[in-house]
Amino acid sequence: MYTNFFGLNEKPFSITPDPRYLFMSERHGEALAHLVYGVTESCGFVQLTGEVGTGKTTLVRTLLQNRLPDNADVAVILNPQLTALEFLQTICEELGVGDRSDNGDTVIAPDSSKALIDALNHYLLMAHADGRRTILVVDEAQNLARDVLEQVRLLTNLETSKQKLLQIILIGQPELRELLARNDLRQLAQRITGRYHLEPLSRDETAEYIEHRLQVAGALSEVFDNGAKRATFKFSKGVPRLINVICDRALLGAYSRESRRVDRRFVARAAAEISGKSLAWPWLRWAPPALIATGAAIVAFGAWSIFTQQQGTQQQNESAATVPSATIVAQTAAIGAQVDASASEILPLAESGATGVADEKEASLDEQLLLANDLTNVAAAFATLFELWGLSYDGNDAGCDQAQRAGFECLSQRGSWNSLRQLDRPAILNLTDSRGFTHRAVLTAIQGDRAELSIAGVKVSHPIEQVSELWFGQYLLIWKPATGSSIAMGPGARSQNVLWLRQSLAAIDRRYRSEPLDSDYYDAGLEEQVRAFQRDHRLMVDGLAGRQTQIIINSLLAPDDIPRLTTPLLARD
Repeated sequence: MYTNFFGLNEKPFSITPDPRYLFMSERHGEALAHLVYGVTESCGFVQLTGEVGTGKTTLVRTLLQNRLPDNADVAVILNPQLTALEFLQTICEELGVGDRSDNGDTVIAPDSSKALIDALNHYLLMAHADGRRTILVVDEAQNLARDVLEQVRLLTNLETSKQKLLQIILIGQPELRELLARNDLRQLAQRITGRYHLEPLSRDETAEYIEHRLQVAGALSEVFDNGAKRATFKFSKGVPRLINVICDRALLGAYSRESRRVDRRFVARAAAEISGKSLAWPWLRWAPPALIATGAAIVAFGAWSIFTQQQGTQQQNESAATVPSATIVAQTAAIGAQVDASASEILPLAESGATGVADEKEASLDEQLLLANDLTNVAAAFATLFELWGLSYDGNDAGCDQAQRAGFECLSQRGSWNSLRQLDRPAILNLTDSRGFTHRAVLTAIQGDRAELSIAGVKVSHPIEQVSELWFGQYLLIWKPATGSSIAMGPGARSQNVLWLRQSLAAIDRRYRSEPLDSDYYDAGLEEQVRAFQRDHRLMVDGLAGRQTQIIINSLLAPDDIPRLTTPLLARD
């Protein structure tokens, strides 16, 4: 999604072990050297350990793809949770050892360890006579059972007078070292000729790692600043897999905010969202827990009372009749009315006139979400979104199911502020507060550099920059297809939806007109006009009329009385 925005050819921080992205730190270089030495010098037994996510599997794949001798045959066991017999069967299957059936398939004796070892020994001797090496790689070796480890030891007895016939590489987590240190496994441990433990990256190596992966992905300029790299090391502790996850999410956050540079704030938010841990406010470090709990309760009731008490009894009653979330707010206000008015001095949430729009100078969006924690759930957000469309949300079924029954469809995806402006529909935003908790707020309007939100039915206004601090691009909106269906259309399709598409484009602008205007066939002329429309509206230019293309066409032709982000919220009240 964000690759084009940052000028990348592909996602640079995928967690799949792609050897192209191997960052050869000093530790990784030494580890790979140990592996190469083990398979080229017929050492017999090599052990590689490291913490989860340090790059062990990527190293092994690099070895198998780029560093093996041409005369090597490899058996790889990725799932070592096998019995001793199954372990032998898997090795033979990987190497193609066994008798041949009439159709040429390999037939392995299913229940005889002796037959399997004899067949394997014969295979290894033949391979050795042909000048070939045979290598066994066992990943996640810390999960090997005691009897399987004993079988591994016995396999090392397959040898000639000069060298081992089977070279074994055990890859595992630190528990593998503890396992092999057991007294009853000392015979196996003594046969290991090469050991290496892979440590996480240092702070400097973490910065170099980030730059390396970005460059492999095609980055031509710096994307992560120095502060972001230091923050990534702080949260990941130098573990490559965690670095990848955090950096990928940070890029997505920067993309949603339309920032071409990733700074430490994006990294911190990404780490909080991934781990679910809170980013504590400085004053919470010393505040007594009892005071926090008491103050939060007073603020929650008193502040929300101030939000709602000026809305008027009639408006509250009308909202209560159709919107469950408004009922919750009204009940909260009723309780809050009994709280001393001085509670608002703790964390003022003053209203601006009678509009009910909170002044952001009095309280930040993060503070408001913390106060409204129990009211910012999915049901409350759908209730508000449905109300904007003149629908009633009963809360019994999923919101999208109810929308579909009313002739609407949901669109849930990640995007940016530009994409929201293009779609021009109210949307539920997923916001993450400073503690790492997720909230749902409804974006009801965008006016210049400010966004109007509805938090559990209460209207607030904040700078887009402040909202972006808590939003990583995930949103959901509902819309009503003109034909009742939003099936994607492409060249060769024939339907009434195609007729609607052709005529709608012509109605928007004569430049998008294609002939014949009454044709329901998606021909080359219509495809050309769809591409032109997509290009003008900064969509992916693929000539396919998908949901985003249809929503924008729908928005441009829709009547004025439907909810739009470009129409100020106050003008609709």
